[in-house]
Amino acid sequence: MRARWEEPALVMAEQSGTTHEQRAELESAGNALRKAGSFAEAIQHYQQAATASELPCADLCVKIARCHVQLNQPAEALSWLTRVVDVADTYTTWQSAAALLEKVLQTHTPQVKRAVRVAVLGSYTTTQWVPMLRLAALCQGVLIEAYESDFDQYQQDVLDERSGLYTFKPEVIVFAVHDGAAALPEYADDASKAVELEAGRWANLWKTAAQRSGARVIMHNFAVRSDSAMGHLSTRVAGSRYSMMQQLNRAIGEAAGSNVSIVDCDRISATFGKTKWFDDRYWYLSKQAVALDALPMLATHTAAVLAADLGLSRKCLVLDLDNTLWGGVIGEDGLTGIELGNGPRGEAFVALQKYILQLKNKGVILAVCSKNNDADAREPFEKHSDMQMSLDDVSIFVANWQPKHENIRRIAQTLNIGLDSLVFLDDNPAEREIVRQHLPEVDVIALPVDPTGYPQALASYLMFETSSYTAEDSQRAAQYKAKAEIAELQQQTGSLEDFHRSLQMTAVVAPFDELHLPRIVQLIGKTNQFNLTTRRHNIEQVRRFMDDSAYVHLYLKLTDRFADHGLVSLLIARRVGIVLDIESWLMSCRVIGRTVEAELLSQMCRTAEQMGCTRLRGTYIPTAKNVMVQEIFSRFGFEQVSRSEGGETVWEYDLAAHGPIENGFIEVRSTPDVVKQEVSS
Repeated sequence: MRARWEEPALVMAEQSGTTHEQRAELESAGNALRKAGSFAEAIQHYQQAATASELPCADLCVKIARCHVQLNQPAEALSWLTRVVDVADTYTTWQSAAALLEKVLQTHTPQVKRAVRVAVLGSYTTTQWVPMLRLAALCQGVLIEAYESDFDQYQQDVLDERSGLYTFKPEVIVFAVHDGAAALPEYADDASKAVELEAGRWANLWKTAAQRSGARVIMHNFAVRSDSAMGHLSTRVAGSRYSMMQQLNRAIGEAAGSNVSIVDCDRISATFGKTKWFDDRYWYLSKQAVALDALPMLATHTAAVLAADLGLSRKCLVLDLDNTLWGGVIGEDGLTGIELGNGPRGEAFVALQKYILQLKNKGVILAVCSKNNDADAREPFEKHSDMQMSLDDVSIFVANWQPKHENIRRIAQTLNIGLDSLVFLDDNPAEREIVRQHLPEVDVIALPVDPTGYPQALASYLMFETSSYTAEDSQRAAQYKAKAEIAELQQQTGSLEDFHRSLQMTAVVAPFDELHLPRIVQLIGKTNQFNLTTRRHNIEQVRRFMDDSAYVHLYLKLTDRFADHGLVSLLIARRVGIVLDIESWLMSCRVIGRTVEAELLSQMCRTAEQMGCTRLRGTYIPTAKNVMVQEIFSRFGFEQVSRSEGGETVWEYDLAAHGPIENGFIEVRSTPDVVKQEVSS
């Protein structure tokens, strides 16, 4: 889901040595070879033709995928099909790619980050859209198994406990609804009451669906039609349907809170063009409420929100400097010679920096990766009056003459995040291509030649979507900047014990509460590396843990001499007789290596003793990302008691024999005052 631009194609064509005329000849030759059954040779011609532009032509992607299918190479076919998401926005191309995807998935199960059962409840025909959603989701490493309700049966499916919706056992429910599903009149004397009742109806549907299925809910809000008979008067009359629909979208957003994710269809339709979005030919023909050419955009935005709910959003924006954050080369043009403010190009760079700061304020980590002398690279941040960003906004600053892909690896390692958490922004097509080839996990945004298009290119990138916003998000840049400083301190400290003591860490440890619930659910949803079971729980499920006396739940908030890191770790355990069984244990990657895990486990031991439990039990369920914690129980003295064929292991700790696990490096200033569970006699 990268921004799509045509202008870089000219630059890449020159660098690759393949002109557009040669591309046409190569594609034509590939077509002939494919028709003749020479699929491997056709692929070679197609791939060479694809080098004529920075991002390959969508039709070429589909043709190459078809050849790989014929050669029984499904993984390669899927790789090319998902590229269609980045380079095409037409219905016909997406339809071809989605149909071929369905065919490949019949016989091949790809390696993905997450597999999820998604129920789509539509108020209109969604048959054409659901395959496109699967394609867009697969581009983000999510494999969807889909359930699709019958036309306009969303309400019946939710209210009938025996419906196919609940038989399917969805993990995510998408309400794909249109303006006709909003039960509002053309005019209401009491607009506020009408909107309140309708927003309440949707909130009750979400609550019922979530409680009965345990699924996360995603709601398409309403694209508001602009063809109101009241014309411009509509905005002045609160009781007009046009005005009430806008009020309803706001009410739905407020009602959603952190329980329900919203896909802002009104904003998407405005971007697409509402006259084109509402193509009534399709409604009268097949009850298709969204124009066919708008379906790819709706699919990509919904997939981005889904990925955010699954904890797969990108975390870090890696920034080039020269000709990216300002015009010109600071080392050659000097502070007064770069373009920043004062003129169309300079104002465009200011606008880009302002948008980047908006991302930072919502929780995106900023990093600099520049081929430059370090002092030169820092000078605009420190001295230029039109510079919007400061060095404090940047969590890690790398300016040297090493290859950028090597420095990007270093950035990921220092921040202790995966390469698949990074997004790279650079004006140079050659640098972008090098990073794509050496670090395919990193998303690379294609930029136009004209910097006035840079802000829109970045704004069009969707994988910075988040499912919620908490106080910790606004502080993330400072927290990761502290992490980089701590990594430097660790290299200078003589011993690990001295390093831990030098951090001067303090913590608050307490049971879950409503105040911290949004952050708790966010952490459960997005944590992958230090996560022993990777079990995902929505806000209703966590509340059930809080209300169940059989469960123990603790969170930990950490502060050190560099930063307040906020709520970074949690444990959920269930009492089974004398055993306290750890159901979930996870921690933010930004505080790994600080003994937080030891402190929280120590607090859990003390809670277990208060309850009369003499043993702790824990489970490790392996995933592609949590290998780092496969030995965590062994490290703390647990003994392995079982192992399944899939690698799942169960461990136990004899609390009566060994006593509580101790830490000693974190001063705990608040602990649970009352254990909710009754102590057995």
